[in-house]
Amino acid sequence: DFATPRAILTGHDYEITCATICAELGLVISGSKEGPCLIHSMNGDLLRTLEGPETLEGPANCLRPKLIQASREGHCVIYYENGIFCVFSVNGRLQATMETDDKIK
Repeated sequence: DFATPRAILTGHDYEITCATICAELGLVISGSKEGPCLIHSMNGDLLRTLEGPETLEGPANCLRPKLIQASREGHCVIYYENGIFCVFSVNGRLQATMETDDKIK
């Protein structure tokens, strides 16, 4: 028997750099090298786009997501390459941001 994908998720224009699955809510959240993070259903439907804070301008300061984690309560924490943490609701609303100079792994 061959394994077949349950769904094919589309929407990113660049390579995926991070992803997480929240099985309790049936969501897949992914971030790409030069673009926003996307929330998909487990069936492959694109539900939301998570745009980072608009405090940085220009392509040189593009927010590049490195780590994503989702909670079963419906919060998504994204850590960006330039030291910015963002918390989003699963509805796509930016709830909080924080900058850090620490290296997060």
